[in-house]
Amino acid sequence: MSTTIKQPKITLVGAGPGDIELITLKGLKAIQSADVILYDALVNEELLKEAPNAEYFFVGKRKGFKALKQDEINKLMVEQAIQYGHVVRLKGGDSFVFGRGYEEIQHAKLFGIPTSVVPGISSSIAVPALAGIPVTHRGISTSFTVITATLSDGSLNPEIKNLPQLNGTFVILMGLSKLAEIAAIFADAGRTDEAFGIVSNGSLSNQKVLVGNTETIAYLAEYEKVKAPAVIVIGEVVRISDFNRNGAQVYTHYLN
Repeated sequence: MSTTIKQPKITLVGAGPGDIELITLKGLKAIQSADVILYDALVNEELLKEAPNAEYFFVGKRKGFKALKQDEINKLMVEQAIQYGHVVRLKGGDSFVFGRGYEEIQHAKLFGIPTSVVPGISSSIAVPALAGIPVTHRGISTSFTVITATLSDGSLNPEIKNLPQLNGTFVILMGLSKLAEIAAIFADAGRTDEAFGIVSNGSLSNQKVLVGNTETIAYLAEYEKVKAPAVIVIGEVVRISDFNRNGAQVYTHYLN
């Protein structure tokens, strides 16, 4: 890496749900101009080829594993910007949707480092769409709620208990390990036939879809060995969906 002193700056770039073609043009240009890239676990590493002269740091988090703690990521990001110039903080989906992107922006500003944000295509909308599930549909669902299932301490987000009292579509991120608990909440509220869809590895060539209802979905997910990352969609839009759209592979369709 060149030791030429450059003006430090940090760009948060949302890499989209996984397919490298789903990054924005502005995001791609930022990657190509990067001196350093800090990237997360859900980022498609093929994108790194767009910056062959940059330095790369994997700082991803997956269940049971963290390459670095958040404060360590913040520190590294600032250090690299001061030393080398343009740091691209590359995150899956959109960095402001459960991506802790704003925390990183705030930290950089403490050091007077210029920052910018390039929005990404959020998996909360794109992954259902690529599986043929519209999050809204006239006459069926006029709203959708996006919620994370897991809090920072690993516990179930208590706000999920409110979902059965709402209408519309529910999109749950980081919820596969909590699926049985989520289904139980809907069952206890009397919504035993609610349609559940799970999209695993959304937007990628190994994307798979599993469809069931409140009473069957947890068992089916275990039986079919569904893997994270996965997006859970709950609501009537799952029941009407065209699951062969965009080549999505359907495990099994267990709805009437």
